[in-house]
Amino acid sequence: MNGTDLTALLPLLIVAATSIVVMLVIAFYRNHRLTVMLTLAGLALAVASLPAISNVAPRAVTQLIIIDSYALFYMGLVFLASLTVATLAYSYLDARAGEHEEFYLLLLLATLGTAVLVASAHFAALFLGIEILSVSLYALAAYQRHSDRSIEAGVKYLILAAVSSAFILFGMALVYAETGSMEFVQIASRAATTPGLLPIVGTGLIIVGLGFKLAVVPFHLWTPDVYEGAPAPVTAFIATVSKGAVFALVMRYFSHVDIHGHRSLFVIFALIAAASMFAGNLLALLQKNVKRLLAYSSISHLGYLLVTLLASGPRAVSAAAFYLTAYFVTTLGAFGVVTVLSSRDRDADGMEDYRGLAWRRPWIAAVFTAMLLSLAGIPLTAGFVGKFYVVAAGAGSALWLILFILVINSVIGLYYYLRIVVAIYSRPEIAAPSDPPLSRSGSVALTALSLLLVWLGVYPAPMIELIQKMAQSLTY
Repeated sequence: MNGTDLTALLPLLIVAATSIVVMLVIAFYRNHRLTVMLTLAGLALAVASLPAISNVAPRAVTQLIIIDSYALFYMGLVFLASLTVATLAYSYLDARAGEHEEFYLLLLLATLGTAVLVASAHFAALFLGIEILSVSLYALAAYQRHSDRSIEAGVKYLILAAVSSAFILFGMALVYAETGSMEFVQIASRAATTPGLLPIVGTGLIIVGLGFKLAVVPFHLWTPDVYEGAPAPVTAFIATVSKGAVFALVMRYFSHVDIHGHRSLFVIFALIAAASMFAGNLLALLQKNVKRLLAYSSISHLGYLLVTLLASGPRAVSAAAFYLTAYFVTTLGAFGVVTVLSSRDRDADGMEDYRGLAWRRPWIAAVFTAMLLSLAGIPLTAGFVGKFYVVAAGAGSALWLILFILVINSVIGLYYYLRIVVAIYSRPEIAAPSDPPLSRSGSVALTALSLLLVWLGVYPAPMIELIQKMAQSLTY
């Protein structure tokens, strides 16, 4: 490995070094504010290093990692999202008893795992990234160890991740047995020239394993329980950074495969997409817990994203990237509101916690309303622009049936988002719950997310231009 390779790996090295520094500081001097400042500084430095790295991209660092515009874009996305989660978590954890410094160490390690995932070009890097991410999330989900629900969330996520890893490993073994390679590009070319049963079965097992990570139907078992039990900032991280990185990996892996030329593969993804849209939206209609409602909402949004995978091509890659960007902003904003309204005893996840919120906290009510409307895909929001590009990518590939399903489910989703909006602006029939004071870190995070939401919804052209340049880095 030469100096250019080390330069290409600089963002990953910065995050890894930050985690080591945080670990050493915790060992010698425990201070919550110092720990979060080091975490934010490391993540900000990693983001700042990305433009400089673009000068050496694309760069293959051994056979495992590819640093190209695609990887750099998603690294920036996950680093900024992790920075937002750390900012939201500071006041959330500070209000609770106990020592919280290890939270940021686990957050940095999980972020490192997602950065490895989005730059993976080899099965070994894929599995390494998955495990770094998963092991960190076990502990993060169960971080509130005095809460039975948090411990339950951690155990359930541990079981889900173990099952997922088993499927992925077995699938990798079968694909390698037939193709003799673990590089994504080589696997695609050799599988096309030497078709057999093992690559098909192996690919199917890998899809199942990654399906658990994405929590798409029928692999969404216990996902709402994990969302409900995990601390609110951790739930935000799982819903955005974790899922977004895995989906970016899926797009890269299957970018080398002509999905339309493999009828069985196309049908499998189409069925998963349709089932995720219907199940996510219909089950969300039944929820009275806001975190569980947003969990089922995230399942439906992954169904929408799978439409871009079915469409394939640079236009689909651009649509997926913009949709994920909008999804990150809106989901972080929604869970950010849950975080800042949570008390030291419990998360603000009941529908009654939001009844009459507009009369108590008009600014937070306006932010939450904007985030919910964006998730619903209402015009002049980032969610609407993202959904428009997904539909355009699907129409370009003549995916009319799946687009019809998408439109129907968007209408269904509008209902349960409006349920929360109605609760926010209705006058409470009983005495309103006392909301905790709004922290400075929470205010900064929600303000930044709100501005991004407006910018992406009203003037998305700069982001679209950046994404279109990024999409060209994937070869087809």
